[in-house]
Amino acid sequence: MTLEMELPGPDVPEGPDDESEEREPRARRRRSRGFVITVSVVLGLLAVAVLTPLTVAWRVWYQARQDERPRSDAIIVLGAAQYNGVPSPTLQWRLQHALDLYRHGVAPVIVTVGGKQPGDNYTEADSGRRWLVNRGRVPADRVVSVPFGSDTLESMKAVGREYERRGWHTGVIVTDPWHGLRSKRMASDNGIEAAASPTRSGPSVQTRDTQFHYIVRETGGYLSYVLFGKSVGVPSETIVTTPSG
Repeated sequence: MTLEMELPGPDVPEGPDDESEEREPRARRRRSRGFVITVSVVLGLLAVAVLTPLTVAWRVWYQARQDERPRSDAIIVLGAAQYNGVPSPTLQWRLQHALDLYRHGVAPVIVTVGGKQPGDNYTEADSGRRWLVNRGRVPADRVVSVPFGSDTLESMKAVGREYERRGWHTGVIVTDPWHGLRSKRMASDNGIEAAASPTRSGPSVQTRDTQFHYIVRETGGYLSYVLFGKSVGVPSETIVTTPSG
């Protein structure tokens, strides 16, 4: 009877761990994908941060060049500075433009808008109404004064309430060219189907530098309103001019 003994063979070095080798490339691929996603998100946010203001600026510029005058319920004259009841040159240009639209039959009524600054005796709305009735020879019952608001948003909310009370729906806004886009948006948000017919005179259109300044300001103002529901800008939405004489 032969006994067979199993002798130990030569030591054989262990081969690499196949599972460990596969795990490492997968980890690298995950890190690579995470990096690509992070870079894509950052680039996307940068594109939005750059392109959004540029798009709004272009819309401000484009709207400024439109003269929309559909037949409407009323012509809305946004407020500007007045001096003891006398409209500033900026406000007079707006009133004159509204008067021209009224005489061309764009609307049967003119609405003047705007409150007063601290220390004033007269509101922008009442100063504008007085000018239209006395200087423009518009019948008193054809001019509605809405003497509220120190900025566009407050004034447009007041106009929206007046529109609702009278059952009106449409309006043509008279303001400076660069202000048309923002004022139309605020009017729409207060129940007014609005168009814009801007003035072509005044401090906001004098030079290319002032035009650029107003486009930048209105771009910021529009974005502030759309994103945060706030109105920004100087009172009366215009440069205050010194009265002559």
